[in-house]
Order: sequence, then C-alpha cells, then structure tokens
Amino acid sequence: MRHYRELAVRHPGRRRFISCAGDPALIAMPYSVVTGDVFAGHDDPGHPESQARLEAALAGVPAGARRVPPEQATTRDLARVHTHRHIAAIHSFCRECPPGRACYIDPDTYVTRGSFDAALYAAGAASQAVDRALGGEHSFALVRPPGHHATPDRAMGFCLFNNAAVATARALREVDRVAIVDWDVHHGNGTEMAFYTSDRVLYCSVHQMGIFPGTGWPDERGAGPGAGYTINAPLEPGSTGADYTLVFREVFIPAIRRFEPDLVVVSAGQDALAGDPLGSMLLEPGDFGVLAGMLADAGPGALALVLEGGYGRLHAGAVGAIIAALDGARFTPGGGEPKASTRQLVETYIGVGRAVPA
Repeated sequence: MRHYRELAVRHPGRRRFISCAGDPALIAMPYSVVTGDVFAGHDDPGHPESQARLEAALAGVPAGARRVPPEQATTRDLARVHTHRHIAAIHSFCRECPPGRACYIDPDTYVTRGSFDAALYAAGAASQAVDRALGGEHSFALVRPPGHHATPDRAMGFCLFNNAAVATARALREVDRVAIVDWDVHHGNGTEMAFYTSDRVLYCSVHQMGIFPGTGWPDERGAGPGAGYTINAPLEPGSTGADYTLVFREVFIPAIRRFEPDLVVVSAGQDALAGDPLGSMLLEPGDFGVLAGMLADAGPGALALVLEGGYGRLHAGAVGAIIAALDGARFTPGGGEPKASTRQLVETYIGVGRAVPA
C-alpha cells in the first residue's frame, strides 16, 4: 500500500508527494536498513572511522529489521554533485594505494585499494534509502565512508563522496523539493556547498560551534536563488537534547513545513552523544529517537536517513532509538532546560523570520 497521493505539480514530469498522514490507515509505515559487508574494504583499524565503528552501530539494529543489500552508485550519479576531476582523482588514488595499506589524502582522510568501490556502495545505498522513502518506507542507510564533508571537488573529514547530496541530486530528477536535516556534531560543509545556490533544497544543520570544519554559522544562508534556504544552528559545547529539541521545534520543523518538501533526508551522525571522542555534546541515545520522531511526524512521509558520524560507546543505543522512532515509538526529550545561548539563537531566527522565503 502506498503512503502518498501522487500529484503532478510545480514541474511537469516530476513527482509531487502529498502526505496522507491524516488517514489513520496510512499512518504506520514500514522501515528498512540498507547495509552490508561491502564497506569493509575501506578500513584502517585504529582510525576513528573504521569498519569497527559500523559494526558497533549495527548492534543497535533489531534482529527482525528488514535488511536491504547495497547497490553501487554510478560515476554519473556522483557527477551530479562532484567534478569529474575529483571522481577520477579518488579512483586513481585508491587504485595506486598498495594492497593492505591505508593511504592518506590529508591528515584525517584515508583510502585503501578497496575504498572507491566501498564509496560507490555508500552513495548507492543512500539513493536506495531515498527511493524506498519515496515509496512509503522509512529507510536508514548504515554505510561508510561517511559523506557530508566532501565538497564537489575535495575529499575531507573522513569523507570521499557526499552520499546524502548524491542521493538528493538523484531524487531531484523526479521530485521538486528536498529538505536535508543534518544533526551530526560537525557542520556538513560539503552538503551546504552542493546546494548553496538552489531553492529546491532546504539545508538545516544543528552542530557544535567552533570545531571542524569551522563553517556553519547563522550568516551562511545561501546565495542567489538559494538565499534563505540554508539554516545553521551552531550550539555551545555541552548542549543537551533539550537544546536540540528547541531548535527542531521552533526553527527546523516550521521551516520544513513552510518549504513543503517532497522528501526529507537526514544526515544522521550520532557524534553529539555524550562521551563521543570527536564532540563535546551531551545527548543521550533516546534524544536521537526524539529528533527522528519529530521529523517523521512533521515530514511529507517516510524519512531517508544516511549514516554520517558517531564514534562513541553509546552509538548502538542511538541507532536503536532512531529505528524505534521509525517504527512508531516516541521518546521524551532529556537534558533539562535549554541553554540561554540556544534560546537566544532560536529567538533570533524567530524574530527575523528566517524560516525560508515565501
């Protein structure tokens, strides 16, 4: 049974999906995870972004979850976001890396002989999650390497190709508008850059201020036709689920509703968890269930989620909470009261009416 009524509006030949959430018979949606062992070819044991990280995250997936094997993206898919020169350079660098070794592009980002294939599977799995969401099924692509730092012409921050951006660009062949919500502790500079001048993608990022990659400030709002379609919420270290919930409730959710997307894609990095070695936030696993539930309730239909970061001992619990939310569970925010700085940021957004141009 489909979960959407399909209408041809805005652009001939593109699909427009209208939520049927008001129909009790259509509220419950199935879910799936897109994952497999194909990502193990990209591995440098001891690096924070290793195969062990994905295996730890997969411990949070329920035993009965529907698992979908990944399929590779094509270089044509990648080229909707990345330059041909960048694609060729990554391919060549991987091919030239000696077997059994990791070769570093920069101090943080490595490849192996098998990384190009793994990266194609990661981008392809993200597109599979999008396709399944458009078909009425929540879908979480549990993949690696991650992607949201990769810019059109540069690999960085553990990322080779931008999985969420590639999947979004592919979806825009068929739908009119896509909202991307990025809750990774680091700002998704690559995703922002990919759609900075577009009015067909709303990019919302909540992240820790002042850390890698140094971008994601409120005055980064988009340019040209995309002016106003980038919303950044940098939060102080030590922020909790209460801070994130406030940003979602007062800024992101109203912006998404005003934007009226056909699809919501989530760059789901769980490195804002307490104790994560690459962040200084204090979210608990259930807080990610809160955020996923808020988006599921507010969006046009099913969500497509793509794994980004998450390196701590609580990661499996957060993945489990997200999947529980996709399956209909709802969580109560933790963390007490939001910080004064978060309240001030939210009030600024509300006061200047920056929630997407009319």
